[in-house]
Amino acid sequence: MDERYSMIGFVVIVMLYAVVGLLAAAGAISITRKIGPKAEQVLYGLFLVIIAAFYLAFVAYFGNAATWRVEMVAVVLFALIGLFGVRLPIAVVIGYALHGAWDLVHELQAQGAISAYYLGRLTAVPMAYGVFCAAFDVYIAAYAFKRRDEWSVAWAPQLQQATTPPA
Repeated sequence: MDERYSMIGFVVIVMLYAVVGLLAAAGAISITRKIGPKAEQVLYGLFLVIIAAFYLAFVAYFGNAATWRVEMVAVVLFALIGLFGVRLPIAVVIGYALHGAWDLVHELQAQGAISAYYLGRLTAVPMAYGVFCAAFDVYIAAYAFKRRDEWSVAWAPQLQQATTPPA
């Protein structure tokens, strides 16, 4: 086949995965809004830990032992950000935005668009997986940014109204 057909196919796949990522994020948000602001923030903080660990599963599956170190460092950093995000809304925003960038870096390296010179070789990912995840992560980061004030208020100690005894 002609190289142009391959590029057209790749662009269609990337667009499809991006749309699916956005739809997955919209679905997640519609479900999590129902559990209350505290639980929602905790869930997104802990979910960041889980999605970061996916890259370790890819390292194991694709069997590239040379990528363990860089992926493990990234997972630990995202796990820490996620754990901070359980109580600090801005950590959820920053964590998902950075994870979206990490996903895109994997995708670009997998497609040969960027060199392994600076980060070293990253683990392989399925085609367009990085696009799907980046779309999901950026949508969640934007949502968390929008909800950060509500999440903060939910954690603030509730002021008890002073009651005066009847005279």
